[in-house]
This record gives sequence, structure tokens and C-alpha cells, in this order.
Amino acid sequence: MSTYPLSPAMAAFVARTESFASDDSSLAGLRRSYDEMCRAFTPSRPAGLDVVDFQLIGVAVRSYRPPVKPASGGWPCVLYLHGGGWVVGGLDSHDFICSELAMTLGAMVVAVDYRLAPEHPFPAGFDDCLSVWRALRSGPFWFDPERMLVAGDSAGGNLAAALCVALRDAGEPLPTAQVLIYPGLGGETLPSRSECADAPLLSSSDVDCYHALYLRGTPQSNARAMPLLADDFSGLPPAWIAVAQFDPLRDDGVLYAERLTAAGCEATLYYGEGLVHGCLRARYQVAEVDRLYEKLLGFMADKM
Repeated sequence: MSTYPLSPAMAAFVARTESFASDDSSLAGLRRSYDEMCRAFTPSRPAGLDVVDFQLIGVAVRSYRPPVKPASGGWPCVLYLHGGGWVVGGLDSHDFICSELAMTLGAMVVAVDYRLAPEHPFPAGFDDCLSVWRALRSGPFWFDPERMLVAGDSAGGNLAAALCVALRDAGEPLPTAQVLIYPGLGGETLPSRSECADAPLLSSSDVDCYHALYLRGTPQSNARAMPLLADDFSGLPPAWIAVAQFDPLRDDGVLYAERLTAAGCEATLYYGEGLVHGCLRARYQVAEVDRLYEKLLGFMADKM
């Protein structure tokens, strides 16, 4: 591996994360080791947070309701789409960030357990996210449908961006904002794919593998699979896009922000110096990650 100048705290986080790697390279083994790693980085839920698992139009979801009284119209709502290369992860893997968003923002958060590849390649997971969004938007639930944001990390950032494109194209109400955290948006071979080819926690070969599993049989020009392939970037919701310096997907987010801005959309790019892919779990362990959360939470609060 090339040398990446990580802070001591980030290097320790990377080492701990990598310690959960398994010799079992099967799909089941990959999912087991990922789930074990996620459990190790998941703190206890805050007191008073109301968490409920249920089915919505046939898709498993989890709601997080904060211990604060909502406004007359209901809480603001965040639809959260988890990362994991469209292949691993679920409701438990990103419980840590959904809990924090609900408590810190005083918002209801709904996480989606969308179908995973390769058993369910594109568009299955995307369709699940879009269906859940539409069901939530049509209500009635305990939140204000006019104050709904969509957020996601990695593959979830891809799904969040694709959701916004699909809603715009269908002429449907849009989220008040889209929050994309080190998203994989595809479509082009960008410099970071070679500059960070062997980056910690996600390599370019990993990206290629995940893409192959997710996109099986999908035309390469499909913008709902890879939002950077969209012909039109106008009319999309305000975006906050965080990228990690040492990440082969870094330039996906950079280019997406540039294209949104060129199309007249509001786009804020957070360039996370010293960050690596998957570092959201380093909350309260790495100062660089805490700075990321500060900006993330500030943007979301402003859009609610």
C-alpha cells in the first residue's frame, strides 16, 4: 500500500476497522465480517430515542423519533440510505448515524433496508428507496412532508442522488436538500481512482467489484444507476457533498458538485482533508471526523 499521511487517530481507526477482515471471501463471509465491524463501532442508543422497525410497502424500514415535542406540522424528516457498496449493510450497520441525526437535529429519521446485490442488482435497491420515499411523502406520518431531506453515504449517497434525479424527472416534490457523504456516483474514470487506487478501507479494485455486482445487466448509460451520467443537472435540490481526501471515489463528489453548480443548483462541497472512505464511524475518535459532523449537522439544521 502506498503511504497516505493519516493522523495517528485516523490510522488507529483504520487499523481497528481492518482487524475485522475475514479470510472467508465468500459473500456470506464478507457480510458477516462487515456486520461484526459495524457492531464494534455502534454505541448504545441515546436515552429517550424511540426506535421502531416496520414494513412500508413491503420494504423493511426503521424509524427514529427524538424525545422532543414536534412542531404543529410534525418533525422534520431525514430519509437515510446506508452505504456498503449496494452489497453489505442494513438497518443495524448505520444505526450510529441515524441515532445521532435524530437526537441532534430533533428530526425523525427513517432508514431503508433496501435489497442488496448481487441477489438483487440494480434497479432493485433503487426502486425500494424510491418507493419508500413516495410512501412517506404521501403520509400521513408523524413528520412534516414539506421538511424532508434525503441523506446517504457511499452507495447510499449514490441512491440519494439518483432519487433526486428520478423525482425531478417525474415532476414530483423534491427533498428540501440532498446530503451525500463520500458518494460513489460513477460514470467516468476520474483522477482519484488512480491517485487513491490502494487507499485505506476502499481500493479502486473494491469499487470495480461493487459496481460489477450492482450493475449486472444494466446499460452503462443509466443515470439512475450512476448519477454523474445524467444529461441534465438543473432543478435538483440543494446539495451538501462531503468527500474524503484518500478515497478513490473522491472526485465523483467533486465533479458532481461542479456540475450542479454549473447547472444553477446550490451545491456545497466539503473536502475532508485527511479523511478516508467509511470514516463516519470514527465519531468522537478522530478530530477530522468530528469536524465533518459539525459541518454536516449545521447544513442539515439550516435546511429544516
